[in-house]
Amino acid sequence: MDQERRSQREMMQENEKQARTTYTNAQAKAAVSRRDNKASKLRVELTDPRKSNYFYEEALKTLRTNIQFAGADIKTILVTSCFPNEGKSDVVFQLAKEMGMAGKKTVLLDADIRKSVLVQRYLVDSDVKGLSQYLSGQAPVRDILYGTNYENMDVIFAGPMAPNPSELLNGKVFAKLMIELKQRYDYVLIDTPPMANVVDAAIVGKVCDGAILLIESGLVGYRAAQKAIKQLEKSGTHMLGAVLNKVDARKEKYYSYYSYGSKYGYGYDQNHENA
Repeated sequence: MDQERRSQREMMQENEKQARTTYTNAQAKAAVSRRDNKASKLRVELTDPRKSNYFYEEALKTLRTNIQFAGADIKTILVTSCFPNEGKSDVVFQLAKEMGMAGKKTVLLDADIRKSVLVQRYLVDSDVKGLSQYLSGQAPVRDILYGTNYENMDVIFAGPMAPNPSELLNGKVFAKLMIELKQRYDYVLIDTPPMANVVDAAIVGKVCDGAILLIESGLVGYRAAQKAIKQLEKSGTHMLGAVLNKVDARKEKYYSYYSYGSKYGYGYDQNHENA
């Protein structure tokens, strides 16, 4: 299983190397467009390196449908994981695309201002302003909000790494941003840092309508998942459910996701708790 897991990670790393961000005739053109029309939006074109996969796409459709059934008042949703490299950022990105294709106006908010996967994956230029600059008063909302080449999908990048991310996310400025985005979009999907060793996700959860915990099959044990859930709930975060990622069909008898909504958890074999 260790060899298989390494192989999966090597494939993910190779895919990430292929990802690129291309700006529409450079930032200068976007800036000119902003001056010509203050209502216009900066634009970024994203290239998705993921190959088409029927089962993955169907799983995303199911996740999107379940979120919609969670209620019309569930609009701001954070996605986190227990540990790094569980595939959280990819799932959030793909879910934002899926929401947009379903006709829902969606913004992907990268709130990992410690070590953003999206910034690294898409080689975001240092000139592109992001969340950390907005929270520290260096940029207004209109300078961090980017339209994309995907239908109904906008994005706010994390921006440069901040020295005090928890303090920035816990401030009134972030809470104000969440209110504004909730008014402008059908869904706000927030990519947060993993739960291990940092409290950022729990802080963000206080001003969100709900949270989803992404769990890598075969990597995260039952106790680690429950610990993350309890930490989120302790901060007042409303747990919507969990998503089991990178499922190996040969081992799926050990794990089963019960439901999406107020109930969540694992069915698991005692002998494989720490798999």
